[in-house]
Amino acid sequence: MTPDDPLNAFCRHTHVALPGSGSGPLAGLTFGLKDVYDIAGHRTGNGNPTWLDTHPPAERTASSVQRLLDAGARMVGKTHTDELAYSLNGENVHYGTPVNPRAPQRIPGGSSSGSAAAVAGGLVDFALGTDCGGSVRLPASYCGIYGLRTSHGLISADGIIPLAASFDTVGWFAPTAKLMQQVGDVLLPAATPWAPASLLIAADAFAAVGPAVGDVLRAGVARVKSCFPRTLEANVYTGDPAAWSALFRILQGEEIRVFHSAWIDRCNPTFGPGIRERFQWTRTIDPADVTKAKPLRETVAEHFARLLCDDTILCLPTAPGIAPKLETPADELEAFRARAFALLSIAGLARLPQITLPLGIFDGCPIGLSLIGPRGSDRGLLAWTAAHFA
Repeated sequence: MTPDDPLNAFCRHTHVALPGSGSGPLAGLTFGLKDVYDIAGHRTGNGNPTWLDTHPPAERTASSVQRLLDAGARMVGKTHTDELAYSLNGENVHYGTPVNPRAPQRIPGGSSSGSAAAVAGGLVDFALGTDCGGSVRLPASYCGIYGLRTSHGLISADGIIPLAASFDTVGWFAPTAKLMQQVGDVLLPAATPWAPASLLIAADAFAAVGPAVGDVLRAGVARVKSCFPRTLEANVYTGDPAAWSALFRILQGEEIRVFHSAWIDRCNPTFGPGIRERFQWTRTIDPADVTKAKPLRETVAEHFARLLCDDTILCLPTAPGIAPKLETPADELEAFRARAFALLSIAGLARLPQITLPLGIFDGCPIGLSLIGPRGSDRGLLAWTAAHFA
């Protein structure tokens, strides 16, 4: 039986609910699961009916999901995702758009749209998503909740349908920083204690989003700054922010082309507007551009390894603005997506953890403030956030 769902957050076509172990640190809590995670004996829909029809039931449950169940949490159901997770909007032509509970006339953000809506609307205590290019961070910002992209590779992605494997990460949403940490204590591997000693404000990232967004995030920035005896401002981009967006899109697009093209050619799925054009675009990527882009990604990663110095967190806006309105023209959404990638590509290219905090309101709608830590600092980043944003 599908859960009570006034927000269209949950999948009816791939519904599955699982009890938790009955005991453990997450006992009594409920969660939703983005429909890209495998559950043994059930088919994974990946946001597209042709995908669902052409793939057999999973043989095993994704290890990240199993850990949550073993820790006592109860899975309420699968949540909607954009088609093959290749969008930041949360609109699905086949299954509908989950309602953004904090801004019902606006998109929820994708591709972990159902998970974000379910948490923001109080349908579950927390929810799993995945983040490749911003698919946890952006919907968390749009829906006014906490969301984490983990360090790439820190949590195994087994049993998760890839979009672009060298960028894909496990992520989750929760309404409080404390619950974010509780989930992290179950999912993240053990690590030596880590706490930030310094704060770096990304001056050029704030400049890129304009004064209106900067103004609504000012109080949140001040709250973060108050936790440090001294903070620094710096330009974190090494050139035009759009260059990093382009770099990310080329590398991500090539991986998407390699993984998905054969299935698309064989099964001829129907894709909605925007999704269809994006997959077509991946086939136009010049291999020479991919060859040039790979070492440039490592240059970005090395740049941030030096900048964060193992003990620094970086503060920047999560998004260039609040959620676009429903039925925004496709060209406007693509323009907004490009601006968003200038911010979101940082953690993706450098393989870093990033948590977005619901600290801003603009025109009555949420917008997030983000903290990025050194690679592998996920537990410490969550613990620091829980300690200061209880």
